[in-house]
Amino acid sequence: MRVFWSRVVSACAVSLLVLAMDARAQVTPGGQRTEATAQEAPTDALGRTTPRGTVLGFLNAARKGENELARQYLNTRLSGKAAEDLAQKLFVVLDARLPPRLDELSDAPEGSRANPLTPSLDLVGTISGPRGDFDITVERVERGPAGAIWLFSSRTLDSIPAHYDEVMRNRIDMALPRVLTTTRVAGVRLFEWLAVLLGIPIFYFATVLLNRVLTALIGVVWRWVSKEPGPYPRNVLPIPARLLLLSLACGWLLSRVQLSLLLRQFWSTASSLIAIAAIVWLLILLSGEVEQYLRRRLQRRDVAAATLLLRLARRTVDVLVIFAGLLATLRLFAIDATPALAGLGVGGIAVALAAQKTLENVIAGASLIFDQALRVGDTLKMGEVFGTVDQIGLRSTRIRTLDRTIVSIPNGQIANATLETISARDKFWFHPVVTLRRDTTPDQLHDVVNGIRGMLGQDPSVDTESVRVRFFRLGAFSLDVEVVAYLFGRDWNHFLEIQERLLFNVTEIVSRSGSGIAIPPQAMSVVAAQQPPPPAESTPAL
Repeated sequence: MRVFWSRVVSACAVSLLVLAMDARAQVTPGGQRTEATAQEAPTDALGRTTPRGTVLGFLNAARKGENELARQYLNTRLSGKAAEDLAQKLFVVLDARLPPRLDELSDAPEGSRANPLTPSLDLVGTISGPRGDFDITVERVERGPAGAIWLFSSRTLDSIPAHYDEVMRNRIDMALPRVLTTTRVAGVRLFEWLAVLLGIPIFYFATVLLNRVLTALIGVVWRWVSKEPGPYPRNVLPIPARLLLLSLACGWLLSRVQLSLLLRQFWSTASSLIAIAAIVWLLILLSGEVEQYLRRRLQRRDVAAATLLLRLARRTVDVLVIFAGLLATLRLFAIDATPALAGLGVGGIAVALAAQKTLENVIAGASLIFDQALRVGDTLKMGEVFGTVDQIGLRSTRIRTLDRTIVSIPNGQIANATLETISARDKFWFHPVVTLRRDTTPDQLHDVVNGIRGMLGQDPSVDTESVRVRFFRLGAFSLDVEVVAYLFGRDWNHFLEIQERLLFNVTEIVSRSGSGIAIPPQAMSVVAAQQPPPPAESTPAL
C-alpha cells in the first residue's frame, strides 16, 4: 500500500511539476525497488542519474526561469547565453507539444532499455513538427567523477530551433489579451484555467441536453415501432456515459489545443481516471439490467430460487469489474500489480480451504437450483425428515415439518441424500383390500367384484387403464378382494376426498350384495367381552 501511494504522489508531482526534483526513488520498469542499484550508482546533485529525474529537473528549472540551471541538462557544446536560449526553446517545445506521459519515464539508473541496440538512449516522447514526427530522447553520458548521467541528446537539440519557430507561429495565446497569457496561478496561465474551469462544465451541460434530445427521439421511434404504449429507455445517456464522453472530449481537446504540459499532464491523468470510473460504473449498471431481465424471465417460469444465484452472480461480476478497474488504475500509475495478484491468489487458496464446507454447501445449493431437484412448496421425505420446503438458500434449505417446526439442512447433505418428493407424483395410488365374511356365497362375491370394477370404471377421477379388482386370497377368517387403481388428484387433500367417496361406494356395493365386511375373531371376542351380561330372571315368590 505504501508503494501505491508513493507512486500516486509521484504522478501528481509530474502533473504539478513542483515536486519533480523529489522523485528520486529508484524503481525498475517492473515496479520493484532496486535499492541495491540505487546505493551503488553515484548520486547527482541535479537528479540526472535517471531519465525521469533529468526530464523533471529540466522542466522544473525552465518553468521557474532558471535557464542557467536548465542548460545543465543539455548535452550540447554551446555555452553561456546560447545554451540558455536553447534550453528555453526546448522548454517551449516540450511544454506545447510533448505528450503528457511523463509518469511512464524510467526511474532506473540504467534506463528502460526498450531498444537493446541503443541502451544508452531513452525515449521521452514523440512530437509532431513541420517535417514530420521526431523523437525527444535523453542519452547517458560519462562525466568524470560524477559517473554516468542522463542529458537531452544532441540529436534532439539540433532539431529544436525549427520546431520552436513552428510552435511560436501556431500559438493560440497570441490572439488573447496579454493579461490572460502573462498572469499565472500556481504556475498555470490564466487563460488555461478559464479554458478548463469553464469548458468542462459547458461540455457536461451539452451532454445533458444531448441525453434529453436522444431520449425524446428514441421515445418517438419506440412508440412508432411498437404500436403499443409501453416502457422505453428513459435515460439514453446515464451519468457514467456522460462522464465517458467528457473524458473522450478532454483527450481530444488536449491533442488539438496547445496547453501547457503542466495542465495537459494533470488533465490527461484526470481524464483517464474518469474514463476508468465511468466504464466500471457502466458495466455495473449493465450487470444490474441483465439481472433484472433474467429475474423477470425466471419469475415467468416460477423458478424463484434461481434469483439467489442471480444476485450472487451479479455481486461476483461487480467485484470482478471493480477489481479490473483497480488494476487499470494501478497500470495508469505504472505500478506492477503482479505481487498483489500473487498475494491475493495465496489468500484466496487459504480462504477456500478454510471455507471448504461453506463452499460445498453453496455449490450444492446451486446444483439443486439448476437441476430443480426440489422447489419451494414441495412436500418431501428425506430420511426421518418429512415436511414442506419453506425456503431454498445458497447454504441450507429450510423444511417445515408436520409439527410446524423448521428444520435447516445443509445443501451438501441434501445433494448426497435420497429425496422422495411426495408432491411431485402425478397420480395417487388407491389400494384398499376388501375383506368379506367367510359365509359370503360365490354369487355375492361375483356381485362385489363386478360392482367395484364397474364403479371404478365409470368414475372420472380414476385412471381406467390402471383399474384392477381381483378376488385373490382365502383368508383365515375372510375372503379378500384386492382393489388397485390410480386416482387423479390436485393434491393430498383432494386425493383423500376422492378416496373417501370411493370407499363409501365400496361399502354400499358390499351391503347391496348381501355380504358384509369380515371382523377378525379376536375383535369379536373383545366386543363380546365388552357387552354387559344379560339380566338374571327373577324367581316368583312362593
